[in-house]
Amino acid sequence: MSLKEFLLSKQFFKNLGLSVIIVVGAIMLLLIWLNFYTRHGQARPVPDFFGLTMEQTAKLAKKNKLNFQVIDSVYTNLVPSGCVAEQNPKPGFKVKKWRNIVLTINAFNPEMVAMPDLIDLPKRQALALIESSGLEIGLLKYKPDLSIDVVIDQQHNGKSIAVGDSLQKGSIVDLILGKGLSNQRNPVPDLMGMGLEPAKNKILNASFNLGAYVYDNTILKSDDTLNAFVYKQNPEFSEDATLQLGSAIYLWLTIDSAKVVTDSTTIIISDTIPKSELANRTFN
Repeated sequence: MSLKEFLLSKQFFKNLGLSVIIVVGAIMLLLIWLNFYTRHGQARPVPDFFGLTMEQTAKLAKKNKLNFQVIDSVYTNLVPSGCVAEQNPKPGFKVKKWRNIVLTINAFNPEMVAMPDLIDLPKRQALALIESSGLEIGLLKYKPDLSIDVVIDQQHNGKSIAVGDSLQKGSIVDLILGKGLSNQRNPVPDLMGMGLEPAKNKILNASFNLGAYVYDNTILKSDDTLNAFVYKQNPEFSEDATLQLGSAIYLWLTIDSAKVVTDSTTIIISDTIPKSELANRTFN
């Protein structure tokens, strides 16, 4: 039989059709297997492990059919020792069943840092050095002195602390600053619409202290605190408003942009917040 006769024969078309059926069937079986193997369409949101103990983390991971692995530890005062401080993927990110979630926990032994020498430094330089050393800025306290806004003493828990002494990372350091020999007053800064950290820095740079700060009821989760901004301050800003050095400024924060309008209605509503409620709603 010649090649032409074979290509035109029933046997050739029968074998060709059978081959096509086998190939199509194999492809379909492969797709079905891949769909099962990769669990297509079975992605689920990652739960929030932040602040959980290892026991709580294990239960939540099992409940959501996920695995987890602790790969590192950091020291932070945001969560208790041994609790989850960071996770990857982030909460809400969709993953397949039994995906491995990478966790970082808060160290059991706090990191220690050496107290820097702040004496005789200008306030701005001292504040920058505190932050770069891994410490937190506390109160600015002023006393009569020949110097103005220069560090006279550095304190922790109300006691002077010597240069080089070990402090737990994140400890609060208060500064005793000179205010000259007169009762100097500085202008009240305008903080409206600013985030908490920029507002705090502006308050400190103006030689004042951040008093209590209150989040309103629009703040429902941790991410909201990062996006919150000042909608009211006390004392209020005006062109001629001044305060003595070291005075406290109180802030109210929200994520509701409508509250930035400082009309009389907003002020009246805000002023009705009892002091006891203010204390309960203050985040340190």
